[in-house]
Amino acid sequence: IVFGRSATQLTYDFSRTLARTWAPGDEVVVTRLDHDANIRPWVQAAERAGVTVRRADFDPATGELTTDHIRAVLSARTRLVAVTAASNLIGTIPPIADIARIVHEAGALLYVDGVHYTAHARVDVEALGADFYVCSPYKFLGPHHGVLAARPALLETLRPDKLLPSTDAVPERFELGTLPYEFLAGTRAAVDFLADLAGRPDGSRRERLGAAFERIEEHEGVLRDRLERGLAALDAVTVHSRAARRTPTLLLTLDGHRTEDAYRFLARRGVHAPSGSFYALEASRHLGLGDSGGLRIGLAPYTGEEDVDRLLAGLAAFLDPAADAHG
Repeated sequence: IVFGRSATQLTYDFSRTLARTWAPGDEVVVTRLDHDANIRPWVQAAERAGVTVRRADFDPATGELTTDHIRAVLSARTRLVAVTAASNLIGTIPPIADIARIVHEAGALLYVDGVHYTAHARVDVEALGADFYVCSPYKFLGPHHGVLAARPALLETLRPDKLLPSTDAVPERFELGTLPYEFLAGTRAAVDFLADLAGRPDGSRRERLGAAFERIEEHEGVLRDRLERGLAALDAVTVHSRAARRTPTLLLTLDGHRTEDAYRFLARRGVHAPSGSFYALEASRHLGLGDSGGLRIGLAPYTGEEDVDRLLAGLAAFLDPAADAHG
C-alpha cells in the first residue's frame, strides 16, 4: 500500500515513473468513461515519452464499457490500460476482471481508478486482476488523501524520483517526506467504522467488512430502485445512468431546464444534488452533454427513504412550480 496526498497525485507520480519503461511507438489506453485524473496524467506522460494514446469508447446509449471496447484499442505495443472501476458521472461498473484478462493477454499493465467504486463495494484487488488500484479514503468516510495498492514484486521493479538518503524499501520509496499520521489514523478509523456496519462483533475485520458491504449494497440498491421509480414518473427527466451494473449514482438532465438552476432550487430545500461534469469531461461530451454535464444524485449508507422522497418532491416542484405546495 502506497499513501499519497490524493489519488490524482499518486496517478501523476506513477504515470511519470511508468513512462520511463516506455519507448517511442509504444501505446497506452485510456477510456472516455473515466474521471480526468485517470486520463490526463497518462496523456501527458505519453506525450513526453513519444508514446501513442488510444481511447476506448463506451456506449452512450447504455453507458456500458465492455471488453470489446477495450479489445478494439489493444495492440502488441500496448504497455498500459487505465480504466475506472466505476464511473463517478453515471455509475457504470465495467467488467474489470474480464478487462484485466485481455489486458494481460496483450502483455500490458492495468491501472484501475477505484475512487468512486470503493465507496460502494468491497474491493478485492487480486480478484479484480488490477496491477495498480488507486482510491481516496474520503469517498468511504475517511480523510482527504490517496491510497494505491499494488503487488510488492511489481513495485520493486519501479524507480521513482526520491531523495538520496531516503529509504529504497517498498512501499516507502514512493512516499515522499513524512506521511500525515493523522490521515493514516483517520483512514483506519473509517475502515473500522465501515466494518462495524456489519452489525456483529465476531469475525475478522476483513470478514466484517465483507458483511458490511453486503448490507450497504442492499440498502443502496433498495433506495436506488425507489429513486428510479420516482424519476420515471417525471416526464421532463432523462436519466443517463443505464448500465446493467452500476453504483447508486445517477446523472439527470431536465428537458427545458438548466440543471444548475435545479441544483440551487434543491439546495434551498436542504437537498444536495450538484450540477456539472465532475471532472469526467470526456464522458460528459461522449454522452452529448458537452462540458455542462447534468444533475448528479448519489446515495450512501446514511441516506434514507425520506431523503429520496424529499429529492423527488423537490424535483417535481422545480419542474412544475404551480404544483409546489412548499411555497
